[in-house]
Amino acid sequence: MKKTILTLIALAYISAAAFAQKNKVKIETEYGNIIVMLYDNTPKNTENMVKNAKEHVYDSTLFHRVIPKFMVQAGDPDSKHAKPGEMLGNGGLKYTIPAEINDSNFHKKGALGVARDNNPDKSGSASQFYLVVGKVCTDDELNNIEKRTGRKFTTTQREAYKTVGGTPHLDGNYTVFGEIVEGQEIADKISLEARDGSDRPNKDIRIISLSAMKNKKKRHFLFF
Repeated sequence: MKKTILTLIALAYISAAAFAQKNKVKIETEYGNIIVMLYDNTPKNTENMVKNAKEHVYDSTLFHRVIPKFMVQAGDPDSKHAKPGEMLGNGGLKYTIPAEINDSNFHKKGALGVARDNNPDKSGSASQFYLVVGKVCTDDELNNIEKRTGRKFTTTQREAYKTVGGTPHLDGNYTVFGEIVEGQEIADKISLEARDGSDRPNKDIRIISLSAMKNKKKRHFLFF
């Protein structure tokens, strides 16, 4: 009997399934923290952001472009020591990340996307990113986007855009590789800051730090 019990306990531990939660990063600002979950189905972009976070690439960069009901953009290395009124948005890390665009990841409110130029392969910046603020859309607006782009929204996408909102016209052109899970109100507040003609906030809004959060391990056991 004792041997049987010990065997069952051993089996329980041997069969324990350890799995890591999704990668997350914490964006610390003077207004509060934004926690972003990075997607597993965009490994190149996710791994790049985690690498950059560990190397402190984003620390002290500015939210250099903010547009209400649209998005807030950051990650330009040139913004760390930018002078007031200086045009920003052209800085980078001298390499790009391949596009990982798919229908599962779309521009709902809170989405994390990769900034890019007009390159034909839609590869993205190695450092610049944006967080979607967006707006709630109507069926007519979504129908018009479909007609203009030739892309059809899925039922899930359409429902999200009609309820929580987003920036649906960006779908298919920019890689979405994560979403805000805490602190959406911080991104919303930043988007409302007074700005100049280039959409740079009149007041410097700095990323104090952007850090990779440690993956937590979870275990579950089989009991007989």
